[in-house]
Amino acid sequence: MGRVVGLLSLLGLVAACGVPSTRRGTTVLFASGADLQSINPLLTVHPLARQVQRYVLLTTLVRRDSAMAIEPYLARRWTWSDGGRRLVLSLFGGLRWQDGAPTTARDAAWTLEQALDPATGYPRRSDLADLRTARAVDDTTLELDFVSAPGGIPDVLTDLAILPSHLLDGIPPGGLRSASWNRHPVGNGPFRFVAHDPNRRWVFERNPDFPEALGGPPRIERLVIAVVDEPMTKLAALTAGEIDVAGIQPAHAAFVARDPALAVRDYPLLFSTGIVFNARRPPFNRLAARREVAEAIDRQALVQGFAYGYGTPATGPIPPGIPGMPESEVAPTAPRAVAAEPPDPLRFELLTVGSGEAALEQMVQAQLARVGITVTIRQLELSAFLDRVYGPHPDFQAAVLGTQGDPGLGYLRPLALLSGLNGIPSRPVPLLRFFRDSLPVTMLYHARGLQGINRRLHGVEFGLRGELATVTRWSVQ
Repeated sequence: MGRVVGLLSLLGLVAACGVPSTRRGTTVLFASGADLQSINPLLTVHPLARQVQRYVLLTTLVRRDSAMAIEPYLARRWTWSDGGRRLVLSLFGGLRWQDGAPTTARDAAWTLEQALDPATGYPRRSDLADLRTARAVDDTTLELDFVSAPGGIPDVLTDLAILPSHLLDGIPPGGLRSASWNRHPVGNGPFRFVAHDPNRRWVFERNPDFPEALGGPPRIERLVIAVVDEPMTKLAALTAGEIDVAGIQPAHAAFVARDPALAVRDYPLLFSTGIVFNARRPPFNRLAARREVAEAIDRQALVQGFAYGYGTPATGPIPPGIPGMPESEVAPTAPRAVAAEPPDPLRFELLTVGSGEAALEQMVQAQLARVGITVTIRQLELSAFLDRVYGPHPDFQAAVLGTQGDPGLGYLRPLALLSGLNGIPSRPVPLLRFFRDSLPVTMLYHARGLQGINRRLHGVEFGLRGELATVTRWSVQ
């Protein structure tokens, strides 16, 4: 308990830091294993950061309901014309940015224009490949013209939060990563930005002016994203009542469930873990080497031994049983038999994030060792990992990567691009075949979410939309 109180006192998470949850009032502490990569929705692939953007600080044009169907949000209604190639959205007219400026269709058009510009580096830019133009007809009317009919609202519009053009216009797309807005963001969502201490916390407070038409103000006063990177420290903080919501390891689920003050939530996710191969350098510039690794992994053993059954062995890049998702068309891969004298044994370095025991990576290492493949595990802090894998000069052979999915499959092409392979398709079906035939990534397992929650919290619902989808309806007993 002393270690936990000392940690949270250091973070300064709340005014009365290091005290039990009963004295925090309606401030909710949500644990994150790493700092949010960026608060700017044009720049980040971090799953929790993307949730904070669209559910906490900012708003999206449309969103998904609990059944994953698209419903109105900032766009209250819309019409199609020109054979399904033109989409006209009517936006809510009473939403203001934190500085008092109105949110208009120009903000939406500007955000989409920046997402389309290659210099911005928007991770889901390929999802907008068919968008020809985005135009603000007036303050509340947005017109989108597509090269070909998308067949419905593109999923990317549920994910890309709208930015304030009056604060960011004039910054060239290539300079958005260094914009001062990223450090002191001005939002228009149900919560307002208060403070960010790098690698410690993000603090948001209730926006009392958030319109009822969009859901109204949140029921809690403050939401703190607390960065706690050590799993055991996170577990200790949760059981001591110092954190309200924390992801827990499957091995700890039974322990947490025995605590009368806590509840365990197990829920479906669009989140998969795999090994990305760098095909720009040996040994994975050879398809045979990528296949050799993929065929040697016992995925069922990983799910049982590492995830304690809270997951599904991956037979392809798409989790099974998700409504509206196509089949991955990738046949299951059985573990390869142990070879007595494997020819030309592979050796490679496997990058991962963290500072702990790396249990998953050690299981993969042991499985590959049985077929004569030597793996060196290198753990890195998140920013160093992202720089080596996502940076302009990729510096890795293989990397373990957890990937947040989306119903539009927009995550697949950016994931494949990390491999450096050429000829990566944009359309879902050819892209799935590319994953099968060229193997830029070998998926290990599709996870289920597992969170420990302090029972003082009510209205918490987790699911395919993420952990923060219902944050405005959370309340404290």
